[in-house]
Amino acid sequence: MDHGGLLGKNWELKREDRGLGLTWVVFGQEVKDVSYLAGPMVAVNWSLFFLQIISLMMVGHLGKLALSSTAIAISLCAVSGFSVIYGLSCALETLCGQAYGAQQYRKFGVQIHTAIFCLALSCLPLCLLWMFLGKLLVFIGQDPLISHEAGKFAVCLIPALFGYATLQALIRFFMMQSLISPLFVTSSVTLCFHLVFCWVLVFKFGIGCLGAAFAIGASYWLNVMLLGLYMKFSSSCANTRVSISMELFRGIREFFSLAVPSAAMVCFEWWSFELLTLISGLLPNPELETSILSVCVSTTTTIFTIPEAIGSAASTRVSNALGAGSPQVARVAVFAAVFLASSGALLMSSIMFAGKNVLGYVFSNEGDVVDYVRDMVPLLCLSVIMDSLNGTLSGIARGIGWQHLGAYVNLGSYYVLGIPIAAMLGFWVGLRAKGLWIGITIGSTCQVVLLSIIISCTDWKREARNARERVLHGRLSAENEPI
Repeated sequence: MDHGGLLGKNWELKREDRGLGLTWVVFGQEVKDVSYLAGPMVAVNWSLFFLQIISLMMVGHLGKLALSSTAIAISLCAVSGFSVIYGLSCALETLCGQAYGAQQYRKFGVQIHTAIFCLALSCLPLCLLWMFLGKLLVFIGQDPLISHEAGKFAVCLIPALFGYATLQALIRFFMMQSLISPLFVTSSVTLCFHLVFCWVLVFKFGIGCLGAAFAIGASYWLNVMLLGLYMKFSSSCANTRVSISMELFRGIREFFSLAVPSAAMVCFEWWSFELLTLISGLLPNPELETSILSVCVSTTTTIFTIPEAIGSAASTRVSNALGAGSPQVARVAVFAAVFLASSGALLMSSIMFAGKNVLGYVFSNEGDVVDYVRDMVPLLCLSVIMDSLNGTLSGIARGIGWQHLGAYVNLGSYYVLGIPIAAMLGFWVGLRAKGLWIGITIGSTCQVVLLSIIISCTDWKREARNARERVLHGRLSAENEPI
């Protein structure tokens, strides 16, 4: 797809927004454009998500020790590593998205190199943490045998962390140019490769759960190589493809100025759900309560890949529009993205509510678990709606460059409001897992309300000017002069 592909007819008016009002025709076209980006990104997100799920499923056939240690390691590595790297990489949605909209193609390419370097640098302290993960688990009172095996898995997963960091930068390289097809193809190939390669390492070579860790790393690096080859040889990337140079070091400060609040924004939300699962272990009958919370988190996490994709599409459209100096296109993109997210949320929650009697059987055959899940479904439906709006609104905030505001919103919504209410309802009121989930849903609702207020009060013309100033700052070192 060429550089102008998804920008379409509306994009031709980006300089002055001449005649671009919020009509049904304009709105319908923008919905199509956002859908075209979001649809393949759902498949991309699912493929990345299922790499670890497939590994866990295969390890589960090796016994309870292998399953429990691998599950703990994957969960803790996601919280302490992958979530941080993902959050840091979200800074590119502002920097590269706005640079591409302003046609500063060389700056776009240099920012990708800067991000890869910075993300790799950020992996080093995380690797140090993973190397001592087993000892840390023993220190906090976990089973020594399980902790030892989890620690070995985490060490073997270190190459995957560096691959994941590079992959996230490359995903933004293509996504911010609306080049979604390469992402879809390479992620699909990687998923098929992982299915075979993980099975070979775990069962044929007899490496066991450590083979699953190596397979995850190999799959991430395969995806990196495939995208790197496409970047190098495809004519679609000709404008934004630049040689590695010392220029990448100039953007380190700018990258981290957005990357740190981006990481905080993502991690505050991500960690709150993990914290909720840990808290559930303190409830009476912890096996049942923790199982129910795990079912809820797994269900919402799987569905969240849809609004996450819509949020990425909205971030692309909004950042491109602001970088091009087109506030009205950005505004229309916001309406289109929120419409898609709301429609998808209502559809998914309706399907979930209709299948409330069978949803529990997906996870367990135990009668008490199935009945408990059925009682939780109405809350899950509300949570899906809130999470869908959150994912989209967060993407819009990243496109504008409001990661710092998003971090404050998530900190207040979940840790000042949501989790304290969850603890109160779960323990003092005695609602147990249901009370915990009500509390986290209240936090999500607060997040939606605050982000909606912030975005609805946006002065799009001012944000377009700010974006242009950010992108064109230091333009003397760029190859392309501003238009």
